Amino acid sequence: MRKIIIAIDGFSSCGKSTMAKDLAREIGYIYIDSGAMYRAVTLYCIENGLLHDGRIDADKLSHEIDNIHISFRPNAATGRPDTYLNGVNVEERIRTMEVSSQVSPVAALDFVREAMVKQQQEMGQAKGIVMDGRDIGTTVFPHAELKIFVTASPEIRAQRRYDELKAKGQAVDFDEILANVKQRDYIDQHRDVSPLRKADDALLLDNSHLTIEQQKAWLTEQFERVAGK
Repeated sequence: MRKIIIAIDGFSSCGKSTMAKDLAREIGYIYIDSGAMYRAVTLYCIENGLLHDGRIDADKLSHEIDNIHISFRPNAATGRPDTYLNGVNVEERIRTMEVSSQVSPVAALDFVREAMVKQQQEMGQAKGIVMDGRDIGTTVFPHAELKIFVTASPEIRAQRRYDELKAKGQAVDFDEILANVKQRDYIDQHRDVSPLRKADDALLLDNSHLTIEQQKAWLTEQFERVAGK
């Protein structure tokens, strides 16, 4: 089979990262979590005093963006890659509600997206990758051989996020998470730079009521169909 680029886009908390990681592992591809890259930039802003009461010090961030380097390294224990910010493992810290509630405004900044897209495109030059995010099939890799757009109802996505955070021992509120999901949907779809939308040639996957096994079988079928051509 030929090596291809698989672009998985969709709304927040649709399970894009999990499905992309599992698919990459099954087919021997490299997985790149673009959403984690924007979360890492947000964490950088939080830890370096660039976020104040929801307001971003965009001028300072624009001067520092070229010094923010995101990479992914395999985790032997989980079998999945962890996110590194300037060489430091931040996988757990970028998944908190503190980061989730502030990532969309940071990701909407044009210079942030330009910097991350450049890093993502460099990662994909050799193909054989699975990347998920909001604009992979439309902006980062518009010529990707396989594009998938994932959706599910806001309530189902909020419940998934709630269960995930509870399992990690975090104190969370379902209504707060649901409000955050809806807010992120609006921001992602209405931002000026690379808004979230389904690419014309992307396959739609509504996983609201699919089991993990059903989803995995569908993804494998699509990969084999395209890569086997």
